[in-house]
Amino acid sequence: MSDRQILCVSNAYEQKYYLGEAYRGLPEAIQEELQILCVLFTEDVGGILTLEYEEDGSLYFHTTAEEGDLLYDEIGSVLKVKQIQRERQELLEALELYYQVFILGKSPQEVGMQG
Repeated sequence: MSDRQILCVSNAYEQKYYLGEAYRGLPEAIQEELQILCVLFTEDVGGILTLEYEEDGSLYFHTTAEEGDLLYDEIGSVLKVKQIQRERQELLEALELYYQVFILGKSPQEVGMQG
């Protein structure tokens, strides 16, 4: 897990949202979109949602719940992640490109962007 970089976290227990320091350069509209997406997720299914980048730059959704949380909807969380990945594919792909270019320092040509 140490190879992953945290993009953002939404915590239903503490009702808090966190955006990683390295990603404060994202456009304001994207930051707001991420916050809404993550907060609505945890309001819907509960628990904690973490969006992390894998070492290769792919975005990973990690959900957890506190032990004994009977309100956490584990099946619903899996379905909700799949729904977000389907409906917000363009946003998620753009975030992966951002990470590869601005965080990993790859050239746009390396990540397949047309220039």
